[in-house]
Amino acid sequence: MTARLPPCLPEGSVALVTGASRGIGRATALALAEDGAHCILTARSQGGLEETDDLIARRTGRSATLLPMDLREGAAIDALGPSIAARFGRLDILVHCAATLGVLTPITHMRAEDWEAALAINATAAWRLIRTAAPLLDRAPAGRAVFLTDGHAVRPASFWGMMAASKAAMEAAVLSWADEIAPGSALRVNLYDPGPVATRLRVQAMPAADLAPLPRPDAVAPAIAALCRPGETRHGQRIVGQHIAG
Repeated sequence: MTARLPPCLPEGSVALVTGASRGIGRATALALAEDGAHCILTARSQGGLEETDDLIARRTGRSATLLPMDLREGAAIDALGPSIAARFGRLDILVHCAATLGVLTPITHMRAEDWEAALAINATAAWRLIRTAAPLLDRAPAGRAVFLTDGHAVRPASFWGMMAASKAAMEAAVLSWADEIAPGSALRVNLYDPGPVATRLRVQAMPAADLAPLPRPDAVAPAIAALCRPGETRHGQRIVGQHIAG
């Protein structure tokens, strides 16, 4: 059996991970828990969150805090910061993995409800997370925030307008926030584009595609977890597909 590495995060670190019921969000939560963080997990699926919690417990002997929620509900996001402050008194890490593909369709064929849902989940939720988490992250000894993005945000393509526009808006908000952080702050904020990964979102986008050559979520998660460690110095950057060993 492979020996478990010692935790990389300071004792008592608290991490908030969205989209943690499956895929990259689940794998990232597990990686952060193994690094020593207590993980607060959000997603719409209670069952999926419980499965992630079971994996964390089996791997680390500790439980996570589960918060089933829909990121389209702004008031629920706004309450996260105060709730975390009241219960834990700190937040060291925010990793925003939750996303929606929307609908692959020509711009001229988009339905208003699909467009608004994509913006709500991919862009507005990110802004609300920033606003609610920033006060706690600012006070953390080594606050870290990582927002997962997609290549279409910088390389728009036919039929991907919904994803491209909503992720571009998210990137602009995140990088603006990063630029606003005081030069002497210990807080580091970055975007991470994992590239194509074998996830359910990928299947939804390309049902006939062969996923075998693509990295699995657990191959992507260590690079995301590494961006959350105190030794990470990059800030305000868009980092692409640096899959590393844990």
